[in-house]
Amino acid sequence: MHLLSKLRLHHELNAIAVDPQCPDYDDDGYESSGSCGSSVASLKSTVHEYIIENGRRYHAYFGVDKSITPTDEIEQDRLDIHHEIMLLLLEGELHQAPLENPRKILDVGTGTGIWAIDMADKYPGSKVLGVDLSPIQPNWVPPNCRFTVDDVEAEWSWRSNTFDFVHIRNLVHDIHDWSKLLSELYRCTRPGGWVEIAEMGGELLSDDGTLADNHPTKRCWDLLTAALRATGREPATGTLLNNILSAAGFEEIEVVAVKQPIGLWPHDKRLKTIGKMGMLNIQLGTEAYCMAALTRILKLSVEAAREICRDGVAAVCDPGVHMYNFFYIAYARKPKRKDDDHDEATDSVDADYDSDDEAWEDETAFGQGLEVHHTPLSARPA
Repeated sequence: MHLLSKLRLHHELNAIAVDPQCPDYDDDGYESSGSCGSSVASLKSTVHEYIIENGRRYHAYFGVDKSITPTDEIEQDRLDIHHEIMLLLLEGELHQAPLENPRKILDVGTGTGIWAIDMADKYPGSKVLGVDLSPIQPNWVPPNCRFTVDDVEAEWSWRSNTFDFVHIRNLVHDIHDWSKLLSELYRCTRPGGWVEIAEMGGELLSDDGTLADNHPTKRCWDLLTAALRATGREPATGTLLNNILSAAGFEEIEVVAVKQPIGLWPHDKRLKTIGKMGMLNIQLGTEAYCMAALTRILKLSVEAAREICRDGVAAVCDPGVHMYNFFYIAYARKPKRKDDDHDEATDSVDADYDSDDEAWEDETAFGQGLEVHHTPLSARPA
């Protein structure tokens, strides 16, 4: 364990106050925002390969088992909703790492690209690159943002000491070997640069005992955790994130834990909004996360898995259950060179760093990756 590494859990760890006037979720006031009875509903052609399973579209190009979550439009909508939830949890902040005018940013597992696009807008002087298994990102993007398709668990061919900031979010269900991924991430992070991993905890909790162990929603997510553990993928915890960053060689590790309420029960207005969106996220995400895991890994029948998911979605609407889970954000720094800031070794790193600017226009993050066609927003016709 590095001396500079420490585990610090803070932010909203106290019990969330319950609203005594919490409405029944079937009230008309809730219907207007989406009730439990409602639903929200130039690459090589092979990159678009997919399979249809249980009525959902899944990634196939890098292997069917690379990801257990769908890539269809329903899931893309859910990912964007979840992005808004995380912004609310962090009070509008896109990151927790103390960045100072980062020049090159990498978003690992970019999904719909919404975080990368927001970062490109926040730091217009930076270059932001998002990478994902599937080309589901938009064509219209800021001029300093681009996307590429690749498998981040393969060897990276981007130059060492390239990125000022590397961001990972919601990949814990898909990563088989964190040590390999973090080794490449460490190599490609510039000395003194930052990395941040943000993951939702897989355990549902309550502070007042209203969430029973046999609650259908909790049962559903516990089965998901069991399935992932059977394939060597541990659920996110603050300790896990701290340990993998420390083992990779990062220092100044900080871990933030924030409670994410699920439901309309919080008294605080902001937390109530988060809880409402959290309900919608559970409704859309339960089948997305669980169907493949329960059928492929636990070998349940489609009918049995769908019933478990259906019961879990229905039970989340109980206003008497004050459930939440944790959102963990861990950030850390690659050690600066021990040499003087202006010695030849540091100047050499800076020269390589600057020489990559021209390469940015012609290469993708991983050399062999396939660049997603994009058009800068500034070029959009009036």
